Amino acid sequence: MALREGALRVKLLANSGNFYKLTSFLGVRSLSENVSSKPVTSSASETTGDHLIYTAEHFALKESLRKIIDQEINPYVDQWEAERTFPAHKIFKILGSAGFLGVNKPVEYGGLGLDFSYSVAVAEELGNIRCGGVPMAIGVQSDMATPALARFGSAELKKEFLLPSIMGDKVACLGVSEVGAGSDVSSIKTKAVRQGDEYVINGGKMWTTNGTQADWMCLLANTSDGPPHRNKSLFCLPMNLPGVQIARKIDKLGMWSSDTAEVFFDDVRIPCNNIIGQEGMGFTYQMLQFQEERLWAAANVLTVMDNIIQETIQYTRQRKIFKQPVLYHQTVHFRLAELQTEVELLRSLLHRATALYIKGNDVTKLASMAKLKGGRLVRELSDSCLQFWGGMGFTSDVLVTRVYRDTRLMSIGGGADEVMLGIISKYMDTLPRK
Repeated sequence: MALREGALRVKLLANSGNFYKLTSFLGVRSLSENVSSKPVTSSASETTGDHLIYTAEHFALKESLRKIIDQEINPYVDQWEAERTFPAHKIFKILGSAGFLGVNKPVEYGGLGLDFSYSVAVAEELGNIRCGGVPMAIGVQSDMATPALARFGSAELKKEFLLPSIMGDKVACLGVSEVGAGSDVSSIKTKAVRQGDEYVINGGKMWTTNGTQADWMCLLANTSDGPPHRNKSLFCLPMNLPGVQIARKIDKLGMWSSDTAEVFFDDVRIPCNNIIGQEGMGFTYQMLQFQEERLWAAANVLTVMDNIIQETIQYTRQRKIFKQPVLYHQTVHFRLAELQTEVELLRSLLHRATALYIKGNDVTKLASMAKLKGGRLVRELSDSCLQFWGGMGFTSDVLVTRVYRDTRLMSIGGGADEVMLGIISKYMDTLPRK
């Protein structure tokens, strides 16, 4: 069945007239069938030398994705930023058809069946999108709203929600955070009460990425009055059901092209079969995917920082002050050298954590460190580089300004810096005992 579906997808792409989509798809599909552990020996600058975790197939995946970014996304980013939204269904369909929304998902549901290192490679490449909102929305679809469903959902739920999400036919959102319950997931108040063959849901969710465009939500809700870590369940919730209300689209400091919604539920009824896995296991399922989510975030911001450093070098080489290029002042080129060193240290941490993770190790501590360091470093780096752009850095005309706004979220979303520090301290056995 999977092979027949794959052949059909190739035929559809071939008939579409978009050659780069076909070649991208063929290249990506071949990865899932012929993944090799052979070290990279390409002479291309990005692949020179042996890479810690990437093979030639990883770089082929990145190259195919870069074509889509350059042709279908970056030319329109400025427009989407001004409009405060982007066409999620259109972009996700392009990415889904090329295989990029289910890189490490099961082949029988449209995925490529590759290990998580390929998702990290995709996250890095998405950092070439010239805004933060679009890659964040893609990451929610591929690595935040769907992992629990792929691991623990029934075959029926996977067919109804996972398959079309991987193919880009449905847009997903994640319903975890609430007013007063962001990083503290255990404090959510939304309830799902069982009545016969249905659950009746009441409550609300906040900071819902893709919320105004989503077709379904991966919803975390309380299903009992038991202990906070044992009373929660995950559900696949269609967003077109009676009682689902998009209260407002939230205006944000950054991430302008990503639509973020506050959502309310008023006696929303869903079948009991829409529960993901076992009742009461939702908190555990959600915690399990945080390792991948935080590694994904660190990977995505790496390329952003590389690009900002390079664009700052180019600008300061051209801009002159006191009769010489800004770059030639020691305080500038030394600072850029320090920042690039920090980026390389984060890259090494990320790739080491990923290598351990795909071998089955618990990398919660390392993933938390990568998330913490990534959030703090990108704040420091974007602030330092913006300074070197002078007055241009205070305009909305350059990428560094957008990055300065967008990446501030990394130290807040997906677990604030302080939560990461708490997790790291727990693994170091330095937390005060209760």
